[in-house]
Amino acid sequence: MSKPIPRIQKHMTTSPHSIGVNQTVAKAHAMMNEYKIRHLPVLEGGKLVGLLTDRDLRLVESFKDVDATKLKVEEAMSSVVFSVEPDAALDEVVGTMAERKYGSAVVMQNGKVVGIFTTVDVCRALAELLHSRLSK
Repeated sequence: MSKPIPRIQKHMTTSPHSIGVNQTVAKAHAMMNEYKIRHLPVLEGGKLVGLLTDRDLRLVESFKDVDATKLKVEEAMSSVVFSVEPDAALDEVVGTMAERKYGSAVVMQNGKVVGIFTTVDVCRALAELLHSRLSK
């Protein structure tokens, strides 16, 4: 008897930290360090408009004439965001992340960010599935 494929909401990080589009890159970097995270959904008026990653920060901060205290998140973020609903099937989300080399999926419900699913969450989900389904 096979078990149903879990939904992303079971494995996502709920209530993720986010940042406003007009905040500085320095503020984003400080938040990522403080909360030990690598992805920040970027909001404008409560609406998702982008995603800022630690990789984005490292890239823009590597340019010699960039002042992270003045550069806005909007100038460093990616405006293309992979987003899914909480009831999306785990296998489909993970498959898309692998195929397109995405480090995360922002989980949206009714136009609001309700979670984030990162590669760390993928590893946790895999460990749980291996333990619960294969150890018996």
